[in-house]
Amino acid sequence: MSTWQPIKQPGSLTDRIVDRILGLVSDSAVEPGERLPAEREMARMLGVSRPALREAVKVLEARGVLVARHGQGVFVARTPESAVRERLASLEVSLNELFDMRLVLEEPAAAWAAQRATDEDVDQLASALAVEEEARTPPIEFDRLRGLDAGFHMQIVRMARNRFLQQTLGVLNEILTAGMETTLVIPGRVERARRDHRRIFDAIARRDPDAAVAAVRRHVGGARDAALARIRAEQAGTNGANDPAQRDGHSEG
Repeated sequence: MSTWQPIKQPGSLTDRIVDRILGLVSDSAVEPGERLPAEREMARMLGVSRPALREAVKVLEARGVLVARHGQGVFVARTPESAVRERLASLEVSLNELFDMRLVLEEPAAAWAAQRATDEDVDQLASALAVEEEARTPPIEFDRLRGLDAGFHMQIVRMARNRFLQQTLGVLNEILTAGMETTLVIPGRVERARRDHRRIFDAIARRDPDAAVAAVRRHVGGARDAALARIRAEQAGTNGANDPAQRDGHSEG
């Protein structure tokens, strides 16, 4: 498999290019002092435009990860450990923004769903919840659970019956998928998410919009805390705190 794979993940293109290069450095796919491919070739391999790549290189130069040498090219300037710290710090900012957007989309969706849900809607949501809860029983197939977990949230958005919110379904799905990649495997999160989803369902079934919003806020806040705790534990690990037991303790969320 080629080291320089095309970039397909959601998010700001510049941020994605920055994260990809940081990942290559932190994984030792490119070494300190190594020259990166020429701009045209690197843009082709990553499947991005040259202006977007140029902007990402400038960001990494400002952070001290890369250095451009006139007439020679762009080189990796820092140690892999430094690149890991840069990458994790960037991911922490991205995760905060991601969970902020979840609240923007999911709080009103839950409130409207509680106000507008029909008995049939509630029955369908109950069925979706039952299947999801069954999937949370070990042995867990995490790929299947991710889809069911996201589907529960997407069903609530559809129940809200707001045309403009419906148009965010694709964006919300990408946000949910990105967040679950970080949180779903954290010890304790599967059970916490199960309880949170049950609270959200119960509030909607009672037609209680305030309780539904509160349940969503609690759920998203818990996922945010868990994700950030994991990232910060990994940051601590790059500074020498590499004890797996310590990292596990921080990742409970």
